[in-house]
Amino acid sequence: MVKLIAVDLDGTLLNEENQVSKGNLEAIKFAQSKGVEVVIATGRAHFDVQTIFKNIDMKTWIIGANGATIHQPNGELFHSVPINRPDALNILSWLEKEDYYYEVFSNHSILTPLHGRELLTIEMDRVKSANPKVSIDQLKYAAEKQFSQTGFSFINSYKDLLEADVDFYNILAFSFDEEKQRKGWANFEGMKDVTLVTSAKHNFELEHKNASKGIALEILANELKINLADTAAVGDSFNDLSMLRIAGRSAAMGNAQKEIKDCCQEVTLSNVEDGVAHFIYSLTHGTRQLAL
Repeated sequence: MVKLIAVDLDGTLLNEENQVSKGNLEAIKFAQSKGVEVVIATGRAHFDVQTIFKNIDMKTWIIGANGATIHQPNGELFHSVPINRPDALNILSWLEKEDYYYEVFSNHSILTPLHGRELLTIEMDRVKSANPKVSIDQLKYAAEKQFSQTGFSFINSYKDLLEADVDFYNILAFSFDEEKQRKGWANFEGMKDVTLVTSAKHNFELEHKNASKGIALEILANELKINLADTAAVGDSFNDLSMLRIAGRSAAMGNAQKEIKDCCQEVTLSNVEDGVAHFIYSLTHGTRQLAL
């Protein structure tokens, strides 16, 4: 009996226009009307999610920053696990020295360097020059999607944060250069107190080792007195694996990569075909009535 459903955002609940479709919204509200907790589990910051939901009157628990934060439906912070400050500053120092575009998810804003977007424009030109077959439109779309988030605050350098009273929940590095991505991954994968994940083709993200969507889902399920066997999760990317592996029912989106599909019990439709709604209703064996 499913009592809690965890839903990823990008590539899952959101369509290509970064919107929640009418069909997905109806399915979520249907589940809520039957007493099922719907939880958004995303790499995005909670305030960014709240902005997306503001015009569709949707309130849920929000697991944000890849599990580093959990916010209640009323917006209050319930749980958080920031990166250890020395680790965060070391990460940012290296990224800045190596000329990466990066974002720091903090309490109320996404901190990013003033010159960061210029860096990505330069990278885009270099990638296109090295491989004329690359679609510049796809690269521009990926950059625009990254910049479409809410809550950016621009800094000159990570050094501006040395004395700042902020928590570092998630650090995202983004690059169109595949060799640069591999170099960054190799540099950080040995850090003992940090988890390294990827949520899209051009990024990698770092959180505290005790922060993941799976850990956050377990914490929330315990708070709501729901057995993990009575939870379900749906997602499309590698940062979803931790929750897909522990949920009682798991579904990969039709647009997910093969590795994600192989880890799930089932595969639903894609994010442009209301795959979330299809999964929610499939939990009821094909009827529009959820088992409680």
